[in-house]
Amino acid sequence: PDPPPSAAGLDGMAARILHRLRHALAGEGGREERVHGGSEAEDFPESSELEDDTEGLSTRLSGTLSFTSHEEEEEEEEEEEDGAGVELGEPPQPTGAAAGAEDGGRCWGWCAGGAGAAPLPGAAAPWGGPSLLTRQLQELWRKSRGSLAPQRLLFEVTSASVVSERSSKYVLYTIYLIRSGRFDKAPATIARRYSDFERLNRRLRCRFGCDMAGIAFPRKRLRRNFTAETIAKRSRAFEQFLSHLHSIAEIRRSPEFLEFFFLQDLRAAQRLTCTGMYREALATWANAYRLQDRLGVCGSGRFLLTLAGLAVCHQELDELGEAHSCCEQALQLLEAQGSHPLLGPFLQAHVHLAWKVGKDKRRSEARLQDLREAGPPLQQQPTLKECLIKEPLE
Repeated sequence: PDPPPSAAGLDGMAARILHRLRHALAGEGGREERVHGGSEAEDFPESSELEDDTEGLSTRLSGTLSFTSHEEEEEEEEEEEDGAGVELGEPPQPTGAAAGAEDGGRCWGWCAGGAGAAPLPGAAAPWGGPSLLTRQLQELWRKSRGSLAPQRLLFEVTSASVVSERSSKYVLYTIYLIRSGRFDKAPATIARRYSDFERLNRRLRCRFGCDMAGIAFPRKRLRRNFTAETIAKRSRAFEQFLSHLHSIAEIRRSPEFLEFFFLQDLRAAQRLTCTGMYREALATWANAYRLQDRLGVCGSGRFLLTLAGLAVCHQELDELGEAHSCCEQALQLLEAQGSHPLLGPFLQAHVHLAWKVGKDKRRSEARLQDLREAGPPLQQQPTLKECLIKEPLE
């Protein structure tokens, strides 16, 4: 009788089976077997998978990245990409396998089926379907957590739409911020165009030149900016770009990086609140809250302003319990601070709301009394809404 197969033999057999299955799914298993004789796939299955990922990129990504326009445009460049820095000598864009190879070295770890996995160095290309890819990326992410940020935050481009305005045309990318291993009922989202990413890249390179030296950024193009293939490649590149930035502690704590995510929402929410559009403002304040929560900056002045916006909008919409909770959260953050421009307004709002909803207000009244004795008369202090409207958001 033949001896039982060794562990190495079983591994080799499994590699051969997976290799054949992958090429069978891709419709070209026989041809690859004849060209390479199967040896490269058996010895180096990862490299074979990466090579296989160079074909059919846009088709494979269609399950995750949705396009609202698939126009084959060769017209003028996006408005923000017409300026200096365009590579006039850029060679014609390759197609097929060559096109994938151009992208494969820089953009890896695309998340299939909305898995939300972050790009990871050396991640194998998808070949076994979305569920298997999700498990692979999750496993790679767990193994790499020591080299990346302590808080595992994933960036996923979920959709890209071509927007046409009077004098410009551009692609708007919608990005989800997802904490690994958790399900977010209301995920934090941003919508940014190429010029927003380029501005962030330029500002960070001016301040963190050494740290940014090894971080790739998708280059400008003169043509074919609105094709599905270009949009898919840029989407993957933006995911990788944000993940790399977030993995560097100095960068992810910098105002340039943080404000890229939530400053636009804060400005829009403030504008809506000033015009009395409280329901719309509430949704924008809530998204800004989620963004800051994912980014781990829940003790900053911007976060206190966000809580003020939420409290004001809830109160104006007669949602007093929610407004009271926002004030309580803010006062907990301000507990250790002897003085803060928003402390008095929050205390006044909390006392008023606590009386309305039947909650204990004695502690806030005592703190208000201490403020009255230590500072200007309480009547001269602005209300929470006045502070919110007058706060400059530069």
